[in-house]
Amino acid sequence: MEIDYIIEATNLTKKYNSITAVDGIDFCVKKGEVFAFLGPNGAGKSTAIKMLTTMLKPTSGKIKLNGYDVLKEQERARESFGIVFQDASVDEELTAFENMEIHAVLYGIPKKERRKKIDDLLNFVGLEEWRDVVTKKFSGGMRRRLEIARGLLHYPAVLFLDEPTLGLDPQTRTQIWEHIMKLNKEKKMTVFLTTHYIEEAEKMADQVAVIDHGKIIKTGTPSEIIKDTKSESLEGAFLALTGRQIRE
Repeated sequence: MEIDYIIEATNLTKKYNSITAVDGIDFCVKKGEVFAFLGPNGAGKSTAIKMLTTMLKPTSGKIKLNGYDVLKEQERARESFGIVFQDASVDEELTAFENMEIHAVLYGIPKKERRKKIDDLLNFVGLEEWRDVVTKKFSGGMRRRLEIARGLLHYPAVLFLDEPTLGLDPQTRTQIWEHIMKLNKEKKMTVFLTTHYIEEAEKMADQVAVIDHGKIIKTGTPSEIIKDTKSESLEGAFLALTGRQIRE
């Protein structure tokens, strides 16, 4: 049966004693779209993503990912997504190929298929000439591209990107986004991202959800959110919705 939504979160809640980090949120992500999940520090964004990716058990609510119940079918759900974490996660003492190969083994990719998949993906992110170089010699942008390639090894239905361009220079950020949008279009892959560079979300995302104080306060296309808040940009709309106070 065709799945209309690849991610469905219903009344998703996470409590820590008296603190409610995520407070009954509902949202859906369509197959093949770029979905931006935006919020200030401490808004509940990271907690929600950890629940979506099976890293944290919800206090209550339901999550479906690629048709699987994330709480009851964790392994099948995990097979359906790749994730690129905010913090660097490549082994600097290993080559690009070795980093990819370890990941392929962990995901059970058959040995006879590994080399071609790895070579194809390193070529896809422009690192084919660096396959046998230890990653401690890589720039930040090159490491990020390697992490994206690694996240694609098992051809996931959804790629989660947590601050994919944080700390990168404008040229590298542009290059990273070119690769992300290429895989979205060529592989029809759903991209779920968080970013503090609001202009990136305005330019790249099909849909945006803004979360604050554990609740989703606005969803829609970037243009819809800009119009509804009478703002001139998505960043202006974001500030109108969440305030200008600096968060800890």
